[in-house]
Amino acid sequence: MSDNIRITGGKPLTGEIAVRGAKNFVSKAMVAALLGSTPSTLRNVPEIRDVNVVSALLRLHGVAVDYNVESGDLAMDTSTLTSADAVQIAEHAGSSRIPILLCGPLLHRLGEAVIPDLGGCRIGDRPIDFHLDILTKFGATVSEGPDGLYLTAKNGLKGIKYELPYPSVGATEQLLLTAVLAEGVTTLHNAAVEPEIKDLIDTLQKMGAIISVDTDRSLTIEGVKELRGYDHRSLTDRIEVGSWAAAALATKGDIFVHGAQQRHMGMFLNVFRKVGGEFEVVNDGIRFFHPGKDLRSIALQTDVHPGFMTDWQQPLVVALTQAKGLSIVHETVYENRFGFTDALVKMGANVQLYRECLGDKKCRFGQRNFKHSAVISGPTPLQAADIDVPDLRGGFSHLIAALTAEGTSTVSGIGIIDRGYEGFRNKLTALGARVEGS
Repeated sequence: MSDNIRITGGKPLTGEIAVRGAKNFVSKAMVAALLGSTPSTLRNVPEIRDVNVVSALLRLHGVAVDYNVESGDLAMDTSTLTSADAVQIAEHAGSSRIPILLCGPLLHRLGEAVIPDLGGCRIGDRPIDFHLDILTKFGATVSEGPDGLYLTAKNGLKGIKYELPYPSVGATEQLLLTAVLAEGVTTLHNAAVEPEIKDLIDTLQKMGAIISVDTDRSLTIEGVKELRGYDHRSLTDRIEVGSWAAAALATKGDIFVHGAQQRHMGMFLNVFRKVGGEFEVVNDGIRFFHPGKDLRSIALQTDVHPGFMTDWQQPLVVALTQAKGLSIVHETVYENRFGFTDALVKMGANVQLYRECLGDKKCRFGQRNFKHSAVISGPTPLQAADIDVPDLRGGFSHLIAALTAEGTSTVSGIGIIDRGYEGFRNKLTALGARVEGS
């Protein structure tokens, strides 16, 4: 499949598409299957690259994986679990950071695990320090090898008390996946509480885990001796839903998203309406549309849940280039997330970046010389350009910009978008986009 796509913009996106399970949950639920002594079935699974990567990693460790693309059902049998070496893991993982999350389950089931050199989207500082610190506190021993880090747990893993300096989603997932089979009680303070985390907790509870969630972002996990498999249906990918909604807004379109769930989109829907977009919620999805009036500028800052999700920010910024007045966006989750705006400026947008915290709260990047606030002046017509995709969410945002712009744009490096957007080329066609080279 071509890694380049040509888009002739200036036409509203209209029609219906469907969105399936959340990328940020499905991959973690697949890892959780390693903890079960009986087979697991995950439903509503999208056909995305991250699912293929985790499937390959599971198979590498002896897991039988059967994925029905049409139904979205994915079955996993861990009865023949085995070890793998760092070189093999790195070959299958590519730039994915998933291998770090396999460690807790593998330490419980096999007594050993391997972490190769990790990649991931270049959107900010994403160290594995928290992960390693959590694992070693549980009792894992870490040693450095020629191809990565080697972990062992000869004496088993025991419960811990841990507090995160920042409610990291990845670190919270790591602790959950490790604590459920650890001896004793584990407590985590300042945990991430995103819907995908709560869905992971629901999945682990189905497997036999005992997990309590408190109102102060605290988790208490009582370790059990054994977990069984699960049968679970994933929540819908709220990031993809928000991305298509922003595309409808930017292109003056009308898109019905089957599978969209209001209960996971509340903050986004509020902002969408403040900007001037409209939506209608029905039983099987949400219709997002541009009502034909001028879009309004807003002041916005991203935050951990229940705040405005950082992954919604990039596609929305494209729509804000078409809003009247000055919009201010303060990014507080990833310090380098505005790199994608270079392409927008190239296309005619008026976007200025600042090191200051342009929001009502000081964030951890305020004194660290990162350009983490943006001022968008609009509306500005966008003109076609040649664009290189920088990362997953920025890449889809570039697609939206090309769809909004007058003329034909060439977007390169679109393969990375397959990591999290199922069949996006076919969906663009279904919505009437003028696309070549897909």
